[in-house]
Amino acid sequence: MIKLFVGLGNPGPEYEATRHNAGFWWIDALARQLKVSLNMDKGYHGLVARTTIGGQTVWLLEPQTFMNLSGKSVASLAKFFKITPQEMLVAHDELDIAPGEAKLKLGGSHAGHNGLRDIHAQLGTDDYWRLRIGVGHPGVKSEVVNWVLKKPSMDHRIAMDQCIDRTLKAVPHLLAGEMDKATMLIHTSKPPRPKPPKPEKPTIEPAPPPEPARNKP
Repeated sequence: MIKLFVGLGNPGPEYEATRHNAGFWWIDALARQLKVSLNMDKGYHGLVARTTIGGQTVWLLEPQTFMNLSGKSVASLAKFFKITPQEMLVAHDELDIAPGEAKLKLGGSHAGHNGLRDIHAQLGTDDYWRLRIGVGHPGVKSEVVNWVLKKPSMDHRIAMDQCIDRTLKAVPHLLAGEMDKATMLIHTSKPPRPKPPKPEKPTIEPAPPPEPARNKP
């Protein structure tokens, strides 16, 4: 089962609404669902909440180290409480997934994500669960940094918030260790398709008035 839920992001109000903080958004929503409060714990370099579900201690964590040092926070809490990598889920922004969609994955490359890169290094393994929250791709590699550090459009933010709400429905399965059920639920949750625009009604032009009768010469 998942015992440690981690959300990745950057601390500070200037980053709060940026795409790179999608992991924080997910943990904030989970904290509301579980009715717990996140509080700063300097020992674990992050905002931390602790609760008990079904007799098992469950942790929520938002590292406050900035993204590229996320592993320092994750490893310190996990190692102290003897939480194994496979008992962790890390929620993070994912460029290769469209806004409004998410994927659950165990292990694999960090794909250039600096938060995952540091967690890999600090844990010494990539064998932990990730919830990949789609933020879309700018289309040009050189624009990726600017893209993730900017706010999404209103349409994208709404789609991402709806996605977060849907993925939270998988939390009971994650807590029970039912990873297949959680995966199926998350992967089959598709964002609602936008309604096609209504076809415009054809305009009927009025018939021209009849020409006046002409007298024959």
